[in-house]
Amino acid sequence: MEPSAYFAAVASGALVGLLLTVFGGGGSVLATPLLLYVVGVRDAHVAIGTSAAAVAVNAAMGLSAQARAGRVKWPCALAFGLAGLAGSLAGAHFAKQVEGGTLLVWFALAMALVGGSMLLPKKNEGDPAVRLNPRLVVRLAPVGLLTGLAAGFFGIGGGFLIVPGLMAATGMTLAHAAASSLVSVTLFGAATSASYAVSGLVDWGLFAALVAGGAVGAVGGAPIARRLARRADVARRIFALMVIATAAYVAWRALTGT
Repeated sequence: MEPSAYFAAVASGALVGLLLTVFGGGGSVLATPLLLYVVGVRDAHVAIGTSAAAVAVNAAMGLSAQARAGRVKWPCALAFGLAGLAGSLAGAHFAKQVEGGTLLVWFALAMALVGGSMLLPKKNEGDPAVRLNPRLVVRLAPVGLLTGLAAGFFGIGGGFLIVPGLMAATGMTLAHAAASSLVSVTLFGAATSASYAVSGLVDWGLFAALVAGGAVGAVGGAPIARRLARRADVARRIFALMVIATAAYVAWRALTGT
């Protein structure tokens, strides 16, 4: 890669970090398109593997903050995440067998689903004191496995699936589900990127640039998030439409081979 590509990767990471800070789940889904069409990565598998590694690090940093705030329901989060580990590894393995253009079409579909999920109304009702028990494990495990499979195949954090999955299986609140989902996003991203790395499909230089930019973007996004607090719903809808438009662009580029 040319030196300019690494500057572009830092800028892309900053944008993703800012969006993650301002909008939460969904922001990281733009990492792969940015690597492909801004940074100039030509191999779709390298873009997905590299972005998955960066997403894992970003999620781990977010998880640390949420854990200090006491919002993570660790027993439920670990049951869900550990069940999904096998799924994420299987999904990454299947994805590596798929031709790059076809994989990008599927990735665009996943992006559209992320954008669509952000347009749905969010409800925070739930049990803030939920505790793990055998009945919940039986409900969490299959949902975690399927979510991990999707996250591994598409190379995305999967937060848009994890949050409703945790809420449906346990009845926890949206705030606790969003915080707890970062456990799975970290695990799935790490497993997916490790699978791609074994196949030589992670560009570690670009990964470092994305992470460095993401840290800068997270710092810059904090004051923006506070300013948009009163208009969060409108801002989130605008961002969701941007994600859907990007998905259409990715699909067009993949289908036309341009």
